[in-house]
Amino acid sequence: MEWVIWVGAAVSLFGLGGLLYCIKRVWSARNAGLSDDELKDVLRQVVPINTGSLFLSMFGLMIVVMGIAFS
Repeated sequence: MEWVIWVGAAVSLFGLGGLLYCIKRVWSARNAGLSDDELKDVLRQVVPINTGSLFLSMFGLMIVVMGIAFS
């Protein structure tokens, strides 16, 4: 069952990568000096990616906990 822990860690890291991508994208949009409407458009594009990344991170951590519990 050790492989389950590693799979969960990989899924969680993939979600963390998505969160870092969202942070980088919004940060660069803020520093680009965009207007309010353009910044809102960027945020609208990033919110689904951010939500999916949070889900992946949570799901990966659940897999890790299950792997620890069953081993």
